[in-house]
Amino acid sequence: MLSILIFGFLLGLRHAIEADHVAAVASMATRSTSLAEGIRMGATWGMGHTLTLLLFGSIVIFSDSLIPETMALSLEFVVGIMLVALGADVIYRMRKERIHFHVHEHADGIKHFHAHSHANESAHSDSAHEHQHKKKFPLRPLFVGMMHGMAGSAALIILTLQTVETPTMGFIYILIFGFGSVAGMAMMAMIIMIPLRHSAKRLTHVYAHLQTTIGIATLGLGAYVMYEIGVVQGLVI
Repeated sequence: MLSILIFGFLLGLRHAIEADHVAAVASMATRSTSLAEGIRMGATWGMGHTLTLLLFGSIVIFSDSLIPETMALSLEFVVGIMLVALGADVIYRMRKERIHFHVHEHADGIKHFHAHSHANESAHSDSAHEHQHKKKFPLRPLFVGMMHGMAGSAALIILTLQTVETPTMGFIYILIFGFGSVAGMAMMAMIIMIPLRHSAKRLTHVYAHLQTTIGIATLGLGAYVMYEIGVVQGLVI
């Protein structure tokens, strides 16, 4: 049984690096201002992913039923729409004006007025006008992870039912799988953030091209998913 749980954890690690997952997290990573924030965002995606896997998995396993195929396809189609929206958001943010004016106060109480861009927070934070913005819980990665969890729940539940013998072990298996996806996506977010952070500080043109590439790739993958599910597999047509 221990080998089955280890297998579940390793499968969760691998599951995190599927193309649609990486594209979604990469698009959201363009909003991150530091390596730590990027890792936190990836881990939050994994948390959302695990929450919905546990919810759907528990309902199906303990009620001894399966998710209808039409529902499973519909959830995957929604993921395609979400990827298109994420990609379009990256492209939109790259095109809009990002310079704004800001009143900054030093620790000694002296205030001054300067302009900067939050599109390059990491570069700004290293400047003489370093300041901190209040960090909020990353709801967007949590929501995106939950959507991916819902879309992937049908396949995972079938695999779980084939792997374990009791509902309790099925629940534990999905939980361990979720831990693997949290760890896997945190590592993937770190890998994505390294070139983004480096280029943001020294190679602003490269940084812009990286963000644009991520946006176009995410949008294109989302369109492909919608076509594959909606047309090829007949959900819409």
